[in-house]
Amino acid sequence: MLRPTLGDFSNIICFKSAVVGMEDALGEKAAAIALTAAGRSRGKRLAQELGLAGASLSLEDFAYKLRTALGLDGTRLCIINSIVTEEDVIKVYTSETFCSAGEPQGSQRKCTYTLGAVWGALEQVYGKRLQGKHTESVLRGGGYDVFEFTQL
Repeated sequence: MLRPTLGDFSNIICFKSAVVGMEDALGEKAAAIALTAAGRSRGKRLAQELGLAGASLSLEDFAYKLRTALGLDGTRLCIINSIVTEEDVIKVYTSETFCSAGEPQGSQRKCTYTLGAVWGALEQVYGKRLQGKHTESVLRGGGYDVFEFTQL
């Protein structure tokens, strides 16, 4: 435990305020780059902490491990609903993402930190350099926040 009284978790409202403050200070694009990079770093460390780096896992097993680590029984960053491949694209279907929380319908907010965390974990587990993007949003009519990854 990182803090003896308050524990390891903080309020999502406080962290989202930090995101908005970064956007105000750096601009939206620079903040998105920084938050995505921070998420990737976290995802890579998470995969290493869980002993998953370089592991031979099916996408179903990886989805389960990531769902446990990031979902209700973990850090509560998001729910990993499923991970599938379509041709050469890995699609990660998420819900209740940190980034979309509290945003109004129609908001143009993209999942940056959450995308990065999943991205970093995928790269560590499968040992491949990937390109990631947020392609579908619950804020803009999607059923999920969908992240798509292609190998570079």
